[in-house]
Amino acid sequence: MRFHHVQLAIPVGGEDEAQTFWVELLGFDEIVKPLALADRGGRWFRNGEVEIHCGVEDPFSPAKKAHPAFEVEDLVVSAALLQGAGYLTKPDNLLVGYRRFYANDPFGNRLEFLARG
Repeated sequence: MRFHHVQLAIPVGGEDEAQTFWVELLGFDEIVKPLALADRGGRWFRNGEVEIHCGVEDPFSPAKKAHPAFEVEDLVVSAALLQGAGYLTKPDNLLVGYRRFYANDPFGNRLEFLARG
């Protein structure tokens, strides 16, 4: 078994900001939503085998604890990308065998980035 995707909630009208964050900042590709789901709003993104589906939720409430965790090759580069775009990163060393940090997407959803070592 493996994950097919993780869905994150975004507010009404947040699609362009989601696209900027996932595609322009983090290097994901936007993928076309199936026609049957297109009228619901939101956007879908993929990087390798990782898919993020940003779905519109009204009323919107960001996920402050629940989160996807992205294993990256270079944690320093990932943190620098986010910090350079004005996002705060919070280092954490509590998971043995990994270095990691937390950040929020533009809507306040919690994200984890980690690397072995």
